Amino acid sequence: MYEEIPRVELTPAAADLLRRLHAAHGPLMFHQSGGCCDGSAPMCYPEGEFRTGGSDVLLAELYVDGVEEPVGFWMSRSQYEAWSHTRLIVDVVEGRGSGFSLEAPEGVRFLTRSRVVGA
Repeated sequence: MYEEIPRVELTPAAADLLRRLHAAHGPLMFHQSGGCCDGSAPMCYPEGEFRTGGSDVLLAELYVDGVEEPVGFWMSRSQYEAWSHTRLIVDVVEGRGSGFSLEAPEGVRFLTRSRVVGA
C-alpha cells in the first residue's frame, strides 16, 4: 500500500521545543519566507500572529504529541516554487536566530533541512 511522504516533518528536538513554546504561548504556527538572512528560516509565531494570504501556501499541519492543536507550516509561494520537489525537515540548532521567532530567547533556532522527494 502506498503511503504518502509528509511534505514537512519535525525532528524530536523540534517537537520538544514546540511543546515548551506551546506551554508558554498557546497555539503556534510556522512561516518560512524566501527572504534573506533569518527570513529563509522557519519562524514560529503564536497562531494567527503572522498574517498569511494569497502569496503563501499551507504545506502541512504538524501534529505534536502533547500539543492539542496542529501547528500550521506556511511558506511563501515563491519559496515553495523553489522547494516544491523537497521534503522539509524542521530541526533545532544552537544559536540565536531571529528576534521575531518565539524560540529566540531559548538560545536555539529552528532550521529547515531538505531532502529531494523520493530520496
